[in-house]
Amino acid sequence: MPSRSEALRMPVFDGHNDTLLNLHLPERGKGRSFFTRSATGHLDLPRAREGGYAGGLFAIFVPTPGPAGPWVPEMIHQSAGAYEVRLADPIDPDHAAAFSARLLGDARRLAADSGGGVAVVRTTDELHACLARGVLAMVLHFEGAEAIDARLQRLEDFYRQGLRSIGITWSRANAFGWGVPFKFPSTPDIGPGLTAAGKELVRACNDLGLLVDLAHLNARGFWDAARISRAPLVVSHTAAHALAPRSRNLTDDQLAAVADSHGVVGVTFAISDLTPDGRREGDAPLDLVIRHFAYLVERMGIDHVAFGSDLDGTSIPRDVGDVTGFPRLLDALAAQGFGPEDLRRLAHGNWLRVIAATWKRP
Repeated sequence: MPSRSEALRMPVFDGHNDTLLNLHLPERGKGRSFFTRSATGHLDLPRAREGGYAGGLFAIFVPTPGPAGPWVPEMIHQSAGAYEVRLADPIDPDHAAAFSARLLGDARRLAADSGGGVAVVRTTDELHACLARGVLAMVLHFEGAEAIDARLQRLEDFYRQGLRSIGITWSRANAFGWGVPFKFPSTPDIGPGLTAAGKELVRACNDLGLLVDLAHLNARGFWDAARISRAPLVVSHTAAHALAPRSRNLTDDQLAAVADSHGVVGVTFAISDLTPDGRREGDAPLDLVIRHFAYLVERMGIDHVAFGSDLDGTSIPRDVGDVTGFPRLLDALAAQGFGPEDLRRLAHGNWLRVIAATWKRP
């Protein structure tokens, strides 16, 4: 088994973080700098280096205007052992496009101001070079496609600006499909499938070489995308529905479909997605994260499971704490019996394989 020193040297490429939004909004990031070690949030450059965080999908997410977050009392229906949050309202695509452009600009400025410590990567060669040189690799990702108009006229423009991954939905409907609400217990089988525009979006992303992320997409939309896509299926951050029956988690049939496509699933660290009772508050042991990793590997095979932490976007186990806790997670995976090559695949190899299979343009 790898030692702790080996785990510390294992670079991790992660499927999801919300750090750009956290830095952009003062009420979330408290004005912190990405270049200064902070106790606020989960991820900054000094802590990334300490935790072996080599890069990941940096989400560009447009919050629903109005009260902060979906967990306002008027949106929640609770009963014994169950809850449902009303699906967030759709948002205006022009507002989403303008907000997304600002976050894209933020990402480019971070890279420009980093003194070579951070790069926005657009090609697999750039991604591999970053990992080899210890440069933090930012893959720009839309969490929800609201910034893309239904006729897809903005898609290539955002691609030229560095976008390389796109999630079809967040937990609200848009022109392309339906997201799942925050609901427990529940399957993701909620609502209709992709719209005609949603199906065209999948095809257009395949043609451009953009990752299509099926996180937070409802079941019928997932199966539509699975039938249409010519690329490996990707779910950037989720967990096993068999262990935690929440609407955002993947069923065994969905896991099998991702594996059959040679795709990848990123394991989230979100407490509410990991816990079998669906609780949103409190803590979860590190062992629970390992259980989801082990279950997904058992169902899908080692080549199809990866990290999908959701740093800066959710509450994560105190045993992880922030990005500096990644070596502890790798140690725990090693103690579970995962060998050095297994850890390499989980930590970065599987993401790099799927990205290389999807990004077609040089």
